[in-house]
Amino acid sequence: MNNRTLVIIAALLLAVLAISSSAFVVKETEKAVLLRFGELIRTDYEPGLYFKIPLVHELRKFDARIQTVDSSPVRMLNSENKFMMVDSYAKYRIFDVGRFYVATRGDERNAVRLLAEQINNRLRNQFGVRDLHEVVSGQRDELMAEITKNLNKSAQTDLGVEIVDVRVKRIDLPPEVSESVFQRMRAGRELEARDHRAKGQEASERVRANADRQKIVIEAEAYRQSEELRGAGDAEAAAIYASAFNKDPEFYRFTRSLKAYQETFQSKSDMLLVDPESEFFRYLKDPEGK
Repeated sequence: MNNRTLVIIAALLLAVLAISSSAFVVKETEKAVLLRFGELIRTDYEPGLYFKIPLVHELRKFDARIQTVDSSPVRMLNSENKFMMVDSYAKYRIFDVGRFYVATRGDERNAVRLLAEQINNRLRNQFGVRDLHEVVSGQRDELMAEITKNLNKSAQTDLGVEIVDVRVKRIDLPPEVSESVFQRMRAGRELEARDHRAKGQEASERVRANADRQKIVIEAEAYRQSEELRGAGDAEAAAIYASAFNKDPEFYRFTRSLKAYQETFQSKSDMLLVDPESEFFRYLKDPEGK
């Protein structure tokens, strides 16, 4: 291999090296800025193939897809002067890559830190005019929409990013007050339970008293009806006896005497002390009762 061939090969290698170090590709999922000795000179790159001057130009690429800012829980004060631990996150993407680079010096960690500070400031301002119920359930969707809208304006102006969404993951009480709050909640529930028990006891007493009253009324009504039936039966029996007596007085006296004997002498040990000449032994002495 002669010197001419070596020179050609070396020149080709240098050309390939120069092209590889100067050519670059911007993907659809990326945004890029071009620097010249640290000075920002171009930011309007569309997806495609481009070239730069080695050792003079520096290319910086950033992910253009949606990113997440997951900040640590922060203590906040609501309108009831109660502290809450708020854990939130936000979704964002680069809107103006030039402004983003200038604001963060190309460090995405700075972007996350600055966004987290702005998110916490917005949440603190909104929580400060709302009570716990409003931020937990009552106006939560409205609150998040308002924070997203306001934060998006400032983030586009200050950081060159677009805020897609802001959400609160969890709202807790600080550990030092959780136990006292739980104790108050427990005391409140116990008081409510005692009130329910007292009302239940009162209702049961009313039901029991009403049942006792109805029992007395029913028993009295039954006794009245039984006495009426018994009186009617006695009257009917007396009428039957009177009718029988009128038909055959002697036979009636005879059957009544037999019934008296039967009821009097039911046992061998029964004794009766009467005058032997008593009318009671009338039919024992004489079957005809003479």
